[in-house]
Amino acid sequence: MIDVAGVRFKRNGKIYYFDPQETGATIGDNVIVETIRGLEFGNVIVMRSFEEEDLNTNLKPIIRVATFEDEKINIDNRNKAKEALIICEQKTMEHNLDMKLISCEYTFDNSKVLFYFTADGRIDFRELVRDLASIFRTRIELRQIGVRDEAKIVGGLGCCGRTTCCSTFLSEFSPVSIKMAKDQNLSLNPTKISGICGRLMCCLKYEQSGYECINKIMPRVGEIVYTNEGKGTVISSYAIQEMSKVSLKKDDETIVKIFDFKDLKRTGKFDKEFVKSSNNEETYDEKELSKLESE
Repeated sequence: MIDVAGVRFKRNGKIYYFDPQETGATIGDNVIVETIRGLEFGNVIVMRSFEEEDLNTNLKPIIRVATFEDEKINIDNRNKAKEALIICEQKTMEHNLDMKLISCEYTFDNSKVLFYFTADGRIDFRELVRDLASIFRTRIELRQIGVRDEAKIVGGLGCCGRTTCCSTFLSEFSPVSIKMAKDQNLSLNPTKISGICGRLMCCLKYEQSGYECINKIMPRVGEIVYTNEGKGTVISSYAIQEMSKVSLKKDDETIVKIFDFKDLKRTGKFDKEFVKSSNNEETYDEKELSKLESE
């Protein structure tokens, strides 16, 4: 078994694994590690053990547990990053570049300055990089990110009133599709199912597996079913409660009752007229909805 340390460089960033060697690093320690970008300052989030054959790559080492001087350098780098962002914004306006700067960060050893930005299309920032390199006297990297990454960095409040998941605990984004909203019987109104990034809300993914399981066994809307009160048509379903609302005809009158899905006998046949009318109740542009999907 090989002990490895899971290190995170940002509060809600992805966890990377390193070899702790003889440093004595443990959970909660700030550490200096070697990465492909150079030396970086991170925090040990988890300690794990792997079989040697389960490790696909050679782990880079933890150089040392961070000292007081290392933590001071890290704070200085954060302050310099704020100043660098202001300078870069000024240079962006001078070059008339249609891009929105989101954040900036220095590597721990100051070997590189990274600027993150969003833009509608490709941006020719070669002249901007030359100007920035002459100012900061180090390597410059401009990295274009998506709107979900922007929301993760900037943060904000979701429609639930709480801080967005991506800026608090989500370390990686999962694909979210319109099918999830349909499976969960949500309104397909884009303003109700999209987050502050303009894409489908990440929380649609959380309960999707549960909805998929229950939807496989529950009768679908428009399906003709048999109840203990006669034959009827399912007009809506409540997956969480595992109940269905059924329209029944009795003595030339239509009544609506709610049944536990276990008390319903499915036929596999559908009321075509009802299905057609229910599909027309709330329609939205499929092309517009597809733009909300996130890979």
